[in-house]
Amino acid sequence: MTPGRRSSTFTRLLRHGFTDATAAERLLDTPELAHVRDDPFLLEALGATADPDLALHGLVRLLEAQPAPNSHRELLDTLIAAKPLRDRLLSVLGASTALADHLARHPSDWQALVTYEPQDLHPGVSEFERGLEGATDPVALRVAYRRCLLSIAARDVCGTTDVAETAAELADLATATLRAALAMAEAAAPEDAAACRLSVIGMGKCGGHELNYVSDVDVIFVAEATEGTDETKALRAATSLASHLMRICSETTVEGSIWPVDANLRPEGRNGPLVRTLSSHVAYYQRWAKTWEFQALLKARPVAGDENLGREYLAALHPLVWQAADRDNFVADVQKMRRRVVDNIPAAEVDRELKLGPGGLRDVEFAVQLLQLVHGRTDPTLRSGTTLDALKALAAGGYVGREDAARLDEAYRFLRAMEHRIQLFRLRRTHLVPTAEEDLRRLGRSLGLRANPVTELNREWKRHAGVVRRLHEKLFYRPLLDAVAQLAPGEARLRPEAARERLVALGYADPAAALRHLEALASGVTRKAAIQRTLLPVLLGWFADSADPDAGLLNFRKVSDALGKTPWYLRLLRDEGAAAENLARVLSAGRLAPDLLMRAPEAVALLGDGDGAARGLTPRSRSALEQEILAAVGRAENAEQGVTAARGVRRRELFRTAAADIVASYGTEATPVQADQGALVDLVGGAVSDLTAATLAGTLRAVVRAGWGDLLPTRFAIIGMGRFGGHELGYGSDADVLFVHEPQEGVDEQEATAAANKVVAEMRRLLQLPSADPPLLIDADLRPEGKSGPLVRTLKSYAAYYRRWSLVWESQALLRAEPFAGDADLGRRFVELIDPLRYPARGLTEDSVREIRRLKARMESERLPRGADPRLHTKLGPGGLSDVEWTVQLLQLRHAHEIPGLRTTRTRAALAAARGAGLLGEEEAATLDEAWVLATRVRNAVMLVRGRAGDTFPTQPRELAAVGRYLGYGEGHVGDMLDAYGRTTRKARTVMEELFYDDEAKPG
Repeated sequence: MTPGRRSSTFTRLLRHGFTDATAAERLLDTPELAHVRDDPFLLEALGATADPDLALHGLVRLLEAQPAPNSHRELLDTLIAAKPLRDRLLSVLGASTALADHLARHPSDWQALVTYEPQDLHPGVSEFERGLEGATDPVALRVAYRRCLLSIAARDVCGTTDVAETAAELADLATATLRAALAMAEAAAPEDAAACRLSVIGMGKCGGHELNYVSDVDVIFVAEATEGTDETKALRAATSLASHLMRICSETTVEGSIWPVDANLRPEGRNGPLVRTLSSHVAYYQRWAKTWEFQALLKARPVAGDENLGREYLAALHPLVWQAADRDNFVADVQKMRRRVVDNIPAAEVDRELKLGPGGLRDVEFAVQLLQLVHGRTDPTLRSGTTLDALKALAAGGYVGREDAARLDEAYRFLRAMEHRIQLFRLRRTHLVPTAEEDLRRLGRSLGLRANPVTELNREWKRHAGVVRRLHEKLFYRPLLDAVAQLAPGEARLRPEAARERLVALGYADPAAALRHLEALASGVTRKAAIQRTLLPVLLGWFADSADPDAGLLNFRKVSDALGKTPWYLRLLRDEGAAAENLARVLSAGRLAPDLLMRAPEAVALLGDGDGAARGLTPRSRSALEQEILAAVGRAENAEQGVTAARGVRRRELFRTAAADIVASYGTEATPVQADQGALVDLVGGAVSDLTAATLAGTLRAVVRAGWGDLLPTRFAIIGMGRFGGHELGYGSDADVLFVHEPQEGVDEQEATAAANKVVAEMRRLLQLPSADPPLLIDADLRPEGKSGPLVRTLKSYAAYYRRWSLVWESQALLRAEPFAGDADLGRRFVELIDPLRYPARGLTEDSVREIRRLKARMESERLPRGADPRLHTKLGPGGLSDVEWTVQLLQLRHAHEIPGLRTTRTRAALAAARGAGLLGEEEAATLDEAWVLATRVRNAVMLVRGRAGDTFPTQPRELAAVGRYLGYGEGHVGDMLDAYGRTTRKARTVMEELFYDDEAKPG
């Protein structure tokens, strides 16, 4: 070849899409192609393939493999003369190395592509059965199967069939193959064939007429005995035939395998018998089947074997499919299974997973199937096993908006086409989008993206996946809005009874009220209604994912009624994704947070400040809170106004903390549940304690300013006790305190004490005044002499009392004493006073230890409420808060004089210090810590859910379920939660008894 001619050919090859023009030139110079190398039709056809280099290489291999001396010339002449063959053959060679390998092994099979007329473009099962005729052994069946597959692939890659037609043809070929394999099995064992009637039920994509190129073929086997045959013998024979059928299709030979036959969708899965009688199938599905098993039966259809038995199987089981939506937790079960599928995808593959990843094929299929099961009970037109046919029927019936259905249909077809072309390349079962540049280029070109295949492919893929992600949520809820808003004339609508059915299936207990709320929120042509129509489909999904969807929707309506005309509110929810989801979680998680929000709806702004985890929910520091409250008090005209301002800040910050706790506990799409439970307990305890301290400081300042103009005749300090002193307050905790004062120089003690008592009385009154803000109750019962002792004492009086009268329980109570408000120097000197009592220099005497143990036993027997289940009482029950705290406090009283780390008011910090000092083992410490954290979380959950404090689990089912959701237990797992609580506390009780009643307190 002359240099000029070579240069011209090289340029033409590049123009036709070859990436390695040098190699292509060498292939075109082979003897088989020499006389046609410059044929323009050949180069044009090669350039139209997904991979011209691959197509040319496959063509040369095919020509070299031709058996007769001149048969390659016959193939080439036919190729040049017949454009249909040229396009089919080269397109297959450019898209599939596996089919190119088949043609190289069976070089005459190219003739299967020579002719087919328009009426033959969509062959059915009978045509494929004819194509498999003559295959009397597994190897011959594989060859015939690949020959049929070759014609399907040719129609697919040439665009003669669309993706749905290709999938249906693949399912029909699978049906014909199963029939041929069963015939082989019966021929090999005629006695077994005579003993039973065996029907093969296609499931999954095979049953749904939407099979992939490479996929397990899911089946279920059902059999009956023939007349005069014992049932046991018949089942044994049927099992032998079914097993033989599976081996024929699944085993690998020199021709490879066809595909695995998977029977794991049968009753009891792989643990159940391979073959059952019809009555056994029916009994299982009536008594034991799970929701997903009815979902799987949507696609069931007889494909091989005894046709009458197959029809009887469908007649018996299909009615059960359409009762599945009546089951408890139906939608939750389906959605939970979908989430579990996503969670099991390896992290490195989730962004490439075309089938199972977010926005993938399974999202479409799950959504369509869920709607079919909900509405197919009363509408037989929805009972198709084929996804796209079912989607079309849902749109025709008004269950899905027509525009949404059209966009979802387009996205599903594109994603399925990607899946087909990825699998076709090597005929391997995969759903991962490749990463290599040459693979993406070939994939893009095979889908008709020619200008910049890789860029265009990635853009289209992400666009369609995004559509699926959005519509997956919207499909369930958009039609509900259309049903009540009635804005789009001409659209088919969800009937009122269908809307109620869907709401009930999604967990709404009062569908009529829910529809009224939706109508109020979504109707009209205002900007507010338009934005809410956009938000509600997703919000409704989040509400349905909670334990009380009705409360979530009602609360959202209340907030929107209060703030709907505020521009920033709608903008916040529309533009900040985290804000809308956080709001949905908060509004449907119980009573406390919504009640706090309703009293000042503008606090919803806290939900959207920041990205992902919403930094606006991060609790503020104590110093920042004090600064804000003291500034507000300074601006107030009187004490009542000042305390009202302080309580307003407290209400807002309680909401902030509760919302942060709920969001972290429930998780969001952007921030899945990964929070450390102990860290959440510390966050809530620290935030509420800091907020209480700042509120008391502000209240003290307001009272002193109003009564004495900042010149109180006595120094005054507030000492936190109990959970307050330990920085462990919950949402419903009182503030345990001691009040201490010291007369100013020259002030009479009686005058100073009177002033101090007046301060305390006024603080308590103002903090409990009826208002929109929750009260802060002050409890001073831990003071010397308890309720019968003076409410306020001087520092000297405390010193005298503790020196002469102090009891061991008071030393124990003082372990949590910490100054929080008032005169800092006085607070410091109070701590110096009590340190020798709570950290005794020689530890505890044996009499003191016995006294503590006696008090503990008395408390357990006397203070537990009548009728309460002690196993579930978080404070006084076995392994509860009291067990852990008294164990830790006994260790502190005994050893804090020699171990500085034990000199802390915080339970978990003291437990860690005791573990570090070897006073108990690692496992013992972990057990006690886990139990304490869990009991605290339960108490917080009860307050969040019920809006009032409680020390035991609620008895009302919906409240109990909400506590479970807060603790990380999904719908239907309340029993698991209670079992786990029992196990944890039992272990803690065992550790407590070993440590608390061990005189030596040795490590375990």
